[in-house]
Amino acid sequence: MNQVVQKRAIFLRSLREYFWAENVTEVDTPIMSQFGNSDPALLNFISKFNGPGKLFNATTYLITSPEYHMKRLLAQGSGSIYFLGKVFRDGELSRKHTPEFAMLEWYRVDYDLFDLIKEVISIVRLMSRQDLAVKEYSYLNLFMEKLSINPFFATEGELKHLLAHNNIDLAFEPKTKDEYLDLIMSHILEPSFDPDVITVLHSYPASQASLAKITKDCAGHLIGKRFEIYWKGLELANGYEELTDPVEQRARFEKENILRQEYGLAPVDIDELFLQEMAQMPTLVSGVAMGVDRLLMAVENTNNINDVILFAFEES
Repeated sequence: MNQVVQKRAIFLRSLREYFWAENVTEVDTPIMSQFGNSDPALLNFISKFNGPGKLFNATTYLITSPEYHMKRLLAQGSGSIYFLGKVFRDGELSRKHTPEFAMLEWYRVDYDLFDLIKEVISIVRLMSRQDLAVKEYSYLNLFMEKLSINPFFATEGELKHLLAHNNIDLAFEPKTKDEYLDLIMSHILEPSFDPDVITVLHSYPASQASLAKITKDCAGHLIGKRFEIYWKGLELANGYEELTDPVEQRARFEKENILRQEYGLAPVDIDELFLQEMAQMPTLVSGVAMGVDRLLMAVENTNNINDVILFAFEES
């Protein structure tokens, strides 16, 4: 246990020293919010407070990410910032996941998507103390190179056939094309990545843009300015060139709430405070969230998150 304590302490200090040297300011955002995450893939833990004498009665959510609060700080002129702390996601418990985990999230003003990709690669190399090779794919090129399929034009039927052809048993019937694509990504494509190489995947379909800007690629496909980073068989980071249009963001929140109801989940209130300030964000800003425990897993070459955290989460 003492070894894990020391390794984590050195790891966290090294990350903070990097951002200190880069003049990126650490921020301490709330871990409890009055607004939940509308993304049906990221489930909040919910608390209901009933204060004595009804002084305080509210439903609150443990954050799945500090994203909304950090973007409000960006809108208020904070400049480039980072968060290093705990976040919470319900329904995630495996050798790669715990419901409470350490996240490093940072935002760079005047960085585009590829500027931030370069920085993430630099940080992975720094923390691993290795000059790791990098393999970069666009979403389209990955599917074409590995599977000879254009994901933008493929039908749900074709994607279902591909999963069956690769003997992937579906635990549930996907409701959307993106769910089929996600299953192909997680069950076929991600396992094909070289574990000793940093793999960069970018230019996702616009339907998977989340909070990223949307543009067109050279072939005219609508794409989200989003990327993910993989190493040692682990997804380590998910980043965006950030959307700054509150009207478009509201539409995406509303669409996610509709999808939540299709999955049998209750809709969540839209974070109006975030939307009110969103338009004041810098015109060009990119942000990324990295799983600290997963990065430490990769550095330590272990396949179990309990090997790198101080207290294992025990199922009741």
